[in-house]
Amino acid sequence: MAKTTFEEISAADFFYRNRDIAGFTNPSRAIFAATRELVENSLDAAESLKTPPDIYVRLSFDGEASSETKIYKLRVEDNGIGVPPRHIPSAFGQVLFGSKYKLKQQRGTFGLGGKMAILYGQITTHQPACIISSTGVSKIYMYKLMIDIRRNRPLILDRKVLINKERWRGTIVEFNLEGDYFRAMPKILEYFKQTAMVNPYANLTFVDPKGRLYKFTRVTMEMPDPPKETLPHPYGVDVELLQRLIQVTPHRNMMEFLRNHFHRVGEITARKFLEFANIRSSKNPKKLAHNEIVRLMRMLKKFREFLPPDASCLSPLGEELLRAGVLKELKPEFVVVHQRRPSAYAGHPFIIEVAIAYGGEIPKRGTFPIYRFANRIPLLYDEASDVSVRVINSINWRRYKVTPDMPVAIATHICSTKIPYKTVGKEFIADRPEVGREIANGLRGAARQLQRFLTRREHVDREQRRLGIFSKYLPKIAQFSAQLAGKEKTPDIKKLLWSVKSFETEKA
Repeated sequence: MAKTTFEEISAADFFYRNRDIAGFTNPSRAIFAATRELVENSLDAAESLKTPPDIYVRLSFDGEASSETKIYKLRVEDNGIGVPPRHIPSAFGQVLFGSKYKLKQQRGTFGLGGKMAILYGQITTHQPACIISSTGVSKIYMYKLMIDIRRNRPLILDRKVLINKERWRGTIVEFNLEGDYFRAMPKILEYFKQTAMVNPYANLTFVDPKGRLYKFTRVTMEMPDPPKETLPHPYGVDVELLQRLIQVTPHRNMMEFLRNHFHRVGEITARKFLEFANIRSSKNPKKLAHNEIVRLMRMLKKFREFLPPDASCLSPLGEELLRAGVLKELKPEFVVVHQRRPSAYAGHPFIIEVAIAYGGEIPKRGTFPIYRFANRIPLLYDEASDVSVRVINSINWRRYKVTPDMPVAIATHICSTKIPYKTVGKEFIADRPEVGREIANGLRGAARQLQRFLTRREHVDREQRRLGIFSKYLPKIAQFSAQLAGKEKTPDIKKLLWSVKSFETEKA
């Protein structure tokens, strides 16, 4: 009889065995994912200080791995908040350790991406990562480390403390990894372009393995306000979250428990809910039995007088910054931007922003180029599975005088405390009805403005053609009329043309 063996593995070991689910599916995808994850960490680090990001990325050739893949050294430098020295080893050498577990809008969701990149580099090249960071104080800390995969702990190989004479603040991450840059290059360059579009206040510099410099320069110093941490909304809780809140609460009655642990629950709302749920306001939450906690969760879902989540915890890009980014990177003739009012799904607030660009340098492709963003992250893979694409394809664009052969590009951006990603790889948004509805309404609002622009343009083009005909034939008519009348001087038609032009301009 076969003997079954049971064992426990660490989080690092799990992702070592299942790195595909984090986006590291092949050498080209892995080099893209590593670059993306570190750049997004750098953007978050700078934005937390409301400092316009300056990010430098260098990918250099470091040796042959096989006939199809090579070893590259990836270096990412930023001017962000820096990492306190006591947290550096765990922040870069322990999977699922980080600052991404607060309930607020942020690019990272799982605290996994940067460590997963370092872990991938370690298992493909067996080389340590070098981390240099300072919070702007008098010292700079440098660590060389690897990840103990079996125990999910950092292995510190070297540690140095340097004098920070210039009071530099930021973080530098450098490590080797196996990859296929030749195949990844289009996606990496497109990623930088789209990141510059949705972060127009950032300077991004990329040096590729051939030494080619790609620079994306900021066009504004204006930045959105940093997002704030928020409390869970009653509609978004489950039994596990309730139990955790009850375990840590210092409050000894249900009234104070509801007011201090839930988003937008004041004294009046809490009293109405407790009457609705038939729970005494003086009851100690720590004395609730398990079945009472389950009932409490169900009553929270049923109560319809809770206020919807507000957007104070969100940091949307804003119409002006989104317009500036689209104009900078796409260079259209005309762009319309529309921001929807805050909405919510399952108790999580979100805001949808859309942009439609027309003409200029946008190519005619037969299909609309679609740019998808979530919390200012470009989403480049699995486009067909995204809710934005489904909504865009469901709209009757001819109603708005738009056809697929026109030079039209569409951008959608969702910002939320919890983006409804379908996978850990963060590549496409799940088809949530509330999200789809807001995207559709945003696109229709922008499309109506584009329709008005196209209507005015058609009218102007039509009148210009009419004026062209007048300009072509009126001189001949005037000359022929003068000959019939026996006059030597041809009448002046400039006043007539000017009056026609002025009349048509007033009509437009």
